[in-house]
This record gives sequence, structure tokens and C-alpha cells, in this order.
Amino acid sequence: MTDQGFSTKAIHAGWDPDARTGAVNVPIYASSTFAQDGVGGMRDGFEYARTGNPTRRVLEANIAALEAGRFGRGFSSGMAATDALLRATLRPGDHLVIPNDAYGGTFRLIDKVFSEWGITYSVAPVVDVDAIRAAITPKTKLVWVETPTNPLLNVGDIAAVAEVAHAAGAKLVVDNTFATPYLQQPLTLGADVVVHSTTKYLGGHSDVVGGAIVTDDEQLDADIAFLQNGAGAVPGPFDAYLTMRGIKTLAVRMDRHCDNAEELVAFFSAHPKIEKVLYPGLADHPGHEAAAKQMRRYGGMISVQLAGGREAALDFCARTKIFTLAESLGGIESLIEHPGAMTHASTAGSLLEVPDNLVRLSVGIEDVDDLLEDVRQALA
Repeated sequence: MTDQGFSTKAIHAGWDPDARTGAVNVPIYASSTFAQDGVGGMRDGFEYARTGNPTRRVLEANIAALEAGRFGRGFSSGMAATDALLRATLRPGDHLVIPNDAYGGTFRLIDKVFSEWGITYSVAPVVDVDAIRAAITPKTKLVWVETPTNPLLNVGDIAAVAEVAHAAGAKLVVDNTFATPYLQQPLTLGADVVVHSTTKYLGGHSDVVGGAIVTDDEQLDADIAFLQNGAGAVPGPFDAYLTMRGIKTLAVRMDRHCDNAEELVAFFSAHPKIEKVLYPGLADHPGHEAAAKQMRRYGGMISVQLAGGREAALDFCARTKIFTLAESLGGIESLIEHPGAMTHASTAGSLLEVPDNLVRLSVGIEDVDDLLEDVRQALA
């Protein structure tokens, strides 16, 4: 499938019409166990649904193809994928580097759970390769990058960071949730591992929770597979099916997300109540050059800082009508949130604390005129 276009792979990779029935879509294999042809005689490698499920296998192959990777593994959530990846790569005494504006859930897991196992971490801006290099120690095993970051939408130069990480003997992990494989493919730029919350743009309809890991490293994939089976944080077949159904329209949805976001960015940039617009597509964005080099477009996420401070930010969130006040992102519907009090509350008082006048918008695929009118009246 390597020479086919993105949408063709999104629709077809991992599955051919069923040989017996001709079914175009992969069936939902709702079975917890599989009959064996004698002791140890598994059919196509299936024995127990935690270990492997045919619907999940197709999803894993599909996501791997979209990320131009060899191996894909599905998980029950993005955090389950993050946890498995950290446990597969880190041991007590090891060190990792994370963004200074990492997703709050990622930070909480590392700071509150892995720190108790003797794992240490340093923070560095993803936009500053020299700062990342300076944060690396002789014990660094991972450099963890989100690009764009959540929620400040900073962009790291994946190829440059990969070079720095590899020179130190560390692996580069890229959380590609915001960009999706439609907008960027980190493995082709030198990353060792890609992680996703498939809950977001890949599923795309706010109706399923999931996660995924993609790599070209056969040994690392084997280590992740062991934890996937041994710890059991796997997606069910219904979840895998829904995620695949969303992936089939990823390209057309992402283009509409980007179209709508660009118009809203133009509106916010000219509005007197908006102190700052954070969007990689803006020429004055500190990561614009890297984004232009490695991304197809600039995404459907926007963050803004309100001139009136925290109260103005909370008021803006409370007054929208089409933008729903809710956590999560990447669905067809538009969402708005206050990161400091919601998704990133766990970073309060830390080096990763977010500005209290910050509002994050996940721009959906509604009619853009309606979205513009909604934010206009909310700021009035």
C-alpha cells in the first residue's frame, strides 16, 4: 500500500473484502475466545481476545500503514498507550525529556506514577532544539515530543529533535494526536515511535475511546505487544470498528477542520478582546517554519489568550452556543475549554502550568459562518 494515496490507504489498508461473504467492512468479531484445532492449534494466531482479535488486528494494520510504520498496536485509551510505551522503554533510574507544555494527563502519569518508580524527567520547549539537547542526561532513554503541543500549539522540528535524541542514544517519541497522520508522519522524519489518542481525530465522532502505538522497531514492538497482552488495556472489537469507521473519512474531515480553523484564526487575530492567537499557521508563530516544513496543513486546534484575564476566558467559554464546553477534541463538533481549570488542572503550580487566560478551541466541521457568529456573540 506504500504507493497509494492517503485516503485510499485509510479506506483499504489492513482489510480486503471477506473471502467467504464478500463483506466490504471488517466484521465486529464479538468473541472472547477462539476454537483451536487441537491443543496449541490456533487459527490465524487467535486464541483469546485480550491477546488478539481480528477486528483489532485490522485497525492496528490500518494505523500502521497511515503512519508509514511496520508495527501498530491498539489500546483502550491514549493514556493506556502512553503507559505501555513508558513501561516498555524505561526502567528505575532512567530519565526522559518532556515538553514544557505537555498534555496534562501525560505529565500527571510521569510526575505522579513513574516518578515513584525512580524515573526522573526534565522539561524543555519543543521549539528549542538546544534546550532539548541541554535537558538530556547520560541516563536519558526517551525524548517525548508533542507537536503541535497541547494546549499551547508549539511545534517542534521532528527531524532536528530526532538527530539530537539519537546522538545521545535516546529514542524519540512523537505524540501525533493533534496533527494526525494526514497532516504529518513522524516516523518518516526520524522519530522512533508515534503515539495517538485515537479518541480524537482518528475516531473523529466523540463516540469511542482508544489509543495506538506505531513503530518500525521490531524489538520495541514485541515489548509493547507483551505489555498489551500482559496488562490487557486493549480496545474491544466494537471500539476498533468505530475507530476504523472514523479513519475512513479522516482526510476529508481534516481538510474541513483546517478550513474552518483558518477562518476563525483570521477573526480572532483582528478582535480587540483577544490578546494572542496561538496557531501554527500564523507567520509570526514561533513554530511556523517547522510546521510549514513537516505538516501538510496546520490543523483544527486553536488556542487564544483573552485580554481580560481569567474571568474573560471563563466568560467566553460560558457564552458560546455551538462550541460546546467540554474536554476532549478532534470530533466533528466544535468544543471549547479552559485548560487551566479542565484538561491541564494537574499542571497547576508546576513548570507546565498554563496561562489562566487561555482558551482552547477544537474547531469542528460545522458551517463556518455559524461558528464565526457563535464566537462573535460570545465575545460581544
